[in-house]
Amino acid sequence: MKFYIASSFKNIERVKYVSEKLIAKGYTQTYDWTKNNRASTIDQLRHIGQKEKDAVCEADFLVVLFPAGKGSHVELGIALGRGKKVYLYSESEDINDFETTTTFYHLNGIEKCIGTIDDLIRLVSA
Repeated sequence: MKFYIASSFKNIERVKYVSEKLIAKGYTQTYDWTKNNRASTIDQLRHIGQKEKDAVCEADFLVVLFPAGKGSHVELGIALGRGKKVYLYSESEDINDFETTTTFYHLNGIEKCIGTIDDLIRLVSA
């Protein structure tokens, strides 16, 4: 099974941790954006964006680690539009907070994990 992890730069260490654990369990990561430096030109943004879009399309499932940025939400939309399985992860109930949640977090095909990062790994690899 192939996976892609969407998140923000502030979660790089968590993204790497989840990636390593899933790869150790036999999963294949379609693209590791954590190896990129922050883009400084529009051409770099375009290049990275294309790689990320292709990786989401190639993946069997998407993992979104919160807090997540606007790019992660675009990746979530691509995955939903392509019928991919999506795992949303948060340490707290914020993804269910009616004041801050979005309709898309509650669609069929989305599985939420609230707890530890190891809880997420167990859920994904079950």
